[in-house]
Amino acid sequence: MKKILKIVTGIMLLLVTNFFTFVMATGGFIHVDRDKYTQLAKLESFVKQNYLYDVNEKQLLNGELKGLVAGLKDPYSEYYTREEYDRLMEFTTGKFYGIGVVITRGEDNLITVISPIKDSPADLAGIKAGDKILKVGDEEFTGDKLQEATNVMKGDKGTDIKITVLKKDSGKTEDLTIKRDEIKVDTVHSQIIDDIGYIGITQFDDTTGKDFEKALRELEKKEVKGLILDLRRNPGGVVDTAAHIADLLLPKGIIVYAEDKNGKRDFEFNSDENHYDKPIVVLVNEGSASASELLSGALRDYKRATIVGKNTFGKGIVQTANRFPNGDGIKLTTSEYFLPSGKSIHKLGVKPDVEVELNKDTQGIGPEFKSTDNQLQKAIEILDTKIEK
Repeated sequence: MKKILKIVTGIMLLLVTNFFTFVMATGGFIHVDRDKYTQLAKLESFVKQNYLYDVNEKQLLNGELKGLVAGLKDPYSEYYTREEYDRLMEFTTGKFYGIGVVITRGEDNLITVISPIKDSPADLAGIKAGDKILKVGDEEFTGDKLQEATNVMKGDKGTDIKITVLKKDSGKTEDLTIKRDEIKVDTVHSQIIDDIGYIGITQFDDTTGKDFEKALRELEKKEVKGLILDLRRNPGGVVDTAAHIADLLLPKGIIVYAEDKNGKRDFEFNSDENHYDKPIVVLVNEGSASASELLSGALRDYKRATIVGKNTFGKGIVQTANRFPNGDGIKLTTSEYFLPSGKSIHKLGVKPDVEVELNKDTQGIGPEFKSTDNQLQKAIEILDTKIEK
């Protein structure tokens, strides 16, 4: 598989390791509007001279820097202090402390749940994809304060935090007291259902690729006749990892590529001809985002899998992240993903071949809830039909 860049994608984090090389190679000289910065300097001077209380210089500078990026009105672009950037980088390690929920800023500027991490405190408390987080503790937060809300939700293991949630299903507001815990994500889960292999992926971190390959090889040794790949509630992660998994499942060709605003191709991932050749069904839902959509979309484009479930989230743009010499950092939208067919998934998502609404009385998803997980039941039914042929 050809890897041009290492990229991390998701709702909270996307990383390109050589961001500055990319910018310097394509950006050229930067014109500085002196009048604009003179205006900013005058405003800062006015504030310092006239503000009633003492001015915290560091907080003021952070506000200026954050405000510049916030002016883009892009929910995926943000300026981070050193401490915030450190927390941002925790995503790829698969280990942190908090309640275990993946969130984004919704179009209504409310903090919107993409998905709870499986078996996390948030999941056990009943938080679902599509719920809106209105308060953390006693403080109200909106989508433009996403990072601040995230920082408050994190904390020491065993400590409680109150979360006020607007439930998607009922439209009612609920106060939930959730005990923080270590969120160590085992991202790959596999087992055999009759003669069918099942692999669930909760997110794509640095270890997911090798764990998936190991699970797939073990299933092949046991001569399963088909594979169910469960990407429900998977918010994304490291694109290299998703592309590596796609390489194991796809014939030779493009997996995904990205273009900047000028139509220049930033990068692409390709698969070789060696791949798993048994029938595949992919499970997706509204909580499947970003790298999950790239993987499921590529499998659909090559007609290597039947997609079952609900339309995915629709996150198909690239953010590059860079740390500045002082430790602060920025995450900025720079390009858009395209599937092998040339189609974009942004704001559209991946539409399932077979749409199945999850039963409302289902207690959970996956093999342990097979008796009520009707989406999984449909995947098994489709695979059985393919195997019989």
